[in-house]
Amino acid sequence: MRVVIAEDAVLLREGLIRLLTEHGHAVVAAVDTGPALVAAVREHRPDVSIVDVRMPPTHTDEGLRAAVEARSLVPGTPILVLSQYVEVSYADDLLADRAGAIGYLLKDRVAAVADFLDGLGRVAAGGTVLDPEVVAQLFARRRRDDPLRQLTPREREVLGLMAEGRSNTAIARKLVVSDGAVEKHVRNIFTKLQLPPDEEQHRRVLAVLTYLGG
Repeated sequence: MRVVIAEDAVLLREGLIRLLTEHGHAVVAAVDTGPALVAAVREHRPDVSIVDVRMPPTHTDEGLRAAVEARSLVPGTPILVLSQYVEVSYADDLLADRAGAIGYLLKDRVAAVADFLDGLGRVAAGGTVLDPEVVAQLFARRRRDDPLRQLTPREREVLGLMAEGRSNTAIARKLVVSDGAVEKHVRNIFTKLQLPPDEEQHRRVLAVLTYLGG
């Protein structure tokens, strides 16, 4: 993959460059400000960008605002936010176009390099990968006219695990049920959310975005 990194912490930025390079990916730009991220995305059209939330000059939400701007200029450009913080409002903005190719992982909760690289690949492929804490905080913001009210508790649980980027097999292991049972729940979710037959990965992304923004 061709990757852009936006991270102002030098050691972490250099560590990500080395990690990605060692696993066969090309880092086409490594920047430390929001405007530089936007410029790099416009110039390189990377397969995915890894973006920190808090960058100069104020170290508040520059990274996320730049990611939103980059998505507006290069629609659908894959973005993986990697941060210590959950900034809900701009995360909502990133998800608002319902195009998928979005991830939001918390640095302190990435337990294994393989999991991080897997999540990065899923985002680059158009999927949505979110830390459970991010899911929880986004879920708390939902309006009363919740489009998910038709789902059973188990279907909500399955959809929550889908939002974390888990496959049907991984969900089955987590819930200690059969793959077939998960597939049935997923079909019911698609039906109740009125997602017509389509390429399944696309429907999974739409279901997750409905879950997060409903």
